[in-house]
Amino acid sequence: MARFSRIDVALTMKETGMVPVFYHADAEVCKNVVKACYDGGVRLFEFTNRGDFAIEVFTEVTKWAAKECPEMIMGVGSIIDEATAALYIANGANFIVSPLIDEGTAKVCNKRKIAWSPGCGSVTEIGRAHELGAEVVKIFPGSQVGGPGFVKAVKGPMPWASIMPTGGVSPDEANLKLWFDAGVTCVGMGSQLFPKDVLTEKNYGYITEKCAYALNVIKSFRK
Repeated sequence: MARFSRIDVALTMKETGMVPVFYHADAEVCKNVVKACYDGGVRLFEFTNRGDFAIEVFTEVTKWAAKECPEMIMGVGSIIDEATAALYIANGANFIVSPLIDEGTAKVCNKRKIAWSPGCGSVTEIGRAHELGAEVVKIFPGSQVGGPGFVKAVKGPMPWASIMPTGGVSPDEANLKLWFDAGVTCVGMGSQLFPKDVLTEKNYGYITEKCAYALNVIKSFRK
């Protein structure tokens, strides 16, 4: 059962403004990355469902995080069907992120009161996601869909939409300012936060510093 409610997830997304997105086949690497993000102030973490036995890695890391990073809200991304969503929910996922709208996934999440953020690329899809119970919708791929300009355009006729872009987001002030000026609720951040050389060198302090910096920048936009 989820440790955090869908309300907790939505509020934390809004309050912190950032969700790291990460996958690695080695659970120990994942633990180190989660801890580095946690030490940097991050309180939501999206584990990407990629690779064989990904759910086993997620389960191990989530059990560990409950003890070592108790305030971290662990979720899972790249979910495209209800069966996979149900498996991750049974193994501790507190939120589900999808690259697309799948009604079966929406129903499973709603039955269990799990936050669901589907990927959308148009106003019509965002409206459909709202009908299916999504509080925060994902814009994916963020840059290719239209970037900050697309978000700003959507917020015109739909100012109530809570939007989280993933893809094209980096932990630097100029990039983050574009997105938050456009009106995003939070941003998903992947490879820009976890360079390959940093992981190879096990320089987890770099990740902590980048997270802290990005969160402080985001906070400054909201004063």
